[in-house]
Amino acid sequence: MRVVLAAAAAAVVALVIAMIAGGATSARVIPGLPDEGDFTRWGLPLAKLAMNATGVLTVGALLAATVFLPSDKGLLGRPALAYVKAASWLALAWAVAAAATMVFSLSDALGLPFLDVLGGNELTSYASQVSQGIALTLVVLFTVAIALFARGAITVGASGGLLALALVTLLPPALTGHSSSSPNHDLATTGVAVHLLVLALWVGGLAALCVHALRGQPSLEVAAARFSSMALWCFVAVGVSGMLSVVARLSSLGELFTSAYGLLILAKTAAFAVLGVLGWWHRKRTLPQLAAGVPRVFIRFASVELLVMFATVGLAVALGRTAPPPTPLRDPVFDLLGYAMPPEISLANLASLWWFDLFSGTLIALLGGFYLAGVVRLGRRGDSWPVGRTVAWFTGLLVLVLATQSGVARYAKVLFSAHMAEHMTLSMLVPIFLVLGAPVTLALRALKPAARRGDRGPREWLTTILHSRYVRFITHPGIATAIFVVSTYALYFTPLFTSAMEEHLGHIAMTVHFLLSGCLFFWVIIGVDPAPHKLPHVARLILLFVTMPFHAFFGIALMSMGTVLAAEWYDQLGRTWGASAISDQQTGGAIAWGFGEIPTLIVLIALAFQWWRDDDRKARRADRRADAVAARTGGTGDEQLDAYNDYLTRLNQRDLAE
Repeated sequence: MRVVLAAAAAAVVALVIAMIAGGATSARVIPGLPDEGDFTRWGLPLAKLAMNATGVLTVGALLAATVFLPSDKGLLGRPALAYVKAASWLALAWAVAAAATMVFSLSDALGLPFLDVLGGNELTSYASQVSQGIALTLVVLFTVAIALFARGAITVGASGGLLALALVTLLPPALTGHSSSSPNHDLATTGVAVHLLVLALWVGGLAALCVHALRGQPSLEVAAARFSSMALWCFVAVGVSGMLSVVARLSSLGELFTSAYGLLILAKTAAFAVLGVLGWWHRKRTLPQLAAGVPRVFIRFASVELLVMFATVGLAVALGRTAPPPTPLRDPVFDLLGYAMPPEISLANLASLWWFDLFSGTLIALLGGFYLAGVVRLGRRGDSWPVGRTVAWFTGLLVLVLATQSGVARYAKVLFSAHMAEHMTLSMLVPIFLVLGAPVTLALRALKPAARRGDRGPREWLTTILHSRYVRFITHPGIATAIFVVSTYALYFTPLFTSAMEEHLGHIAMTVHFLLSGCLFFWVIIGVDPAPHKLPHVARLILLFVTMPFHAFFGIALMSMGTVLAAEWYDQLGRTWGASAISDQQTGGAIAWGFGEIPTLIVLIALAFQWWRDDDRKARRADRRADAVAARTGGTGDEQLDAYNDYLTRLNQRDLAE
């Protein structure tokens, strides 16, 4: 408990010093405008600090229960149950801190004292209509749900679900701050999301590990080893995402040294470097001492590391209260897109105007890296992996690069036709190759079983997910087909499309949905990986021919429309070149109508090959069974052929007898 209090004190001290140094405590004297007062000026950052700290500790408690501590056939042990119950109380404190942050934020926005905004209609409007208020409302709702459900969680799956919900709950407030208004808001939004998630896992995991060590609980060596493996990846991810966030927010390198915002970034960078040195020392020196039975050195060193981490959290909150350097005046289109309006579309511009999307780039790097690591592990073990599957997987990733990083991605925000080409590629072409790559089978073969019997490692988690009722439900052919078809109509013929086009998170959500829905559908049709439902090849062929016309009908519906989808978004861009919005939308409909032929042909070829392979395997299996029967009985091994031969023999004997 003393370590936690010391860490909280370090965070508060760092926050106070950084706010004073950054000028965030000075009153904004603007003639004619009210002042919120010192209570709000100090209360808002302290409430945010409490919200971030309780959120990180909640993640840490659930992480310890789900990942660090061994389980017994899916059931949480006694120490893990204690951490889940602690997470329940921490989530409740998180909800209170988020509610206080909401009131302080409204006081700061209106320039009114804290008590004047309590109980008024302004608070209700702020919580339901303003993006920052909506984000904090979601935090309150989600944290209360975590607090309630954690009281009855006794399985690793339940604690893992709560951990995922806690990580999601961290995102809304951070994504409605400086990142949404930075010069490159796409890069800033994704960077701050990755930065926050891995930082929560890193800091929260270390806090839970320190508490576990101070309490003298068993399995400390196992928990420390698992945290150390995770901490290295967290350190790398925090450094890369932090650097990208700085690039997105600052216009020049000189602003790091000439602005209060830049100086706080340098202070965070220095703290990050210290954490890197401490982590290296921790990995090299204290873990071996812990394995040798000397836990005191580990506890002291980990406590110092935790103090530095929470001081960094305090710096981060102060950084959020410090105004970034003013950006030069830009074209309004730049603020909407994150880049200037591209020139008129052409094949040369599509090939040359590449656009780096951090989310898609990170996803592609992870998918390629993990797959290649699995193939290499099998090779080192002496096992073979089909070259065709590897080629199919990386072909899918190459097409994904072209759809999300080339000029297609840049024009997809400007032209509906380019967006539809990207949509069709992500949902109907990339998933075919990814599914044929059989990543689940590769993971099941490459991942090692858990070291402790009954515990859950990555392989056991994957197996559990594959056998879960949720996966069995969504992989049902009818459900997978409905998601693949109905979601397209629901997106474009409702206000969802307009909302998704106006926010970077909407673009990420569309990308993820297109990929997942396509992979789910084609897993049912041509999937190599084990699936809960296995259709006969004839049924797969029928399902394919029944489904594809719906995309043609969708394209015809787009070509027949007389109104522009997401007209508000396209009107804001003010595009002066190319076809009109309605004509471009009709072109997009034509792309949707005609695009399905290429994926259908590829799927038919793959399905025919799989059908032939399956029949060939069955024939060889029948031949082996027949040979075994023949060797045992002296016949041919074919029961029908043997019965027919016996019949002919009896006829011949009867004729001879007559």
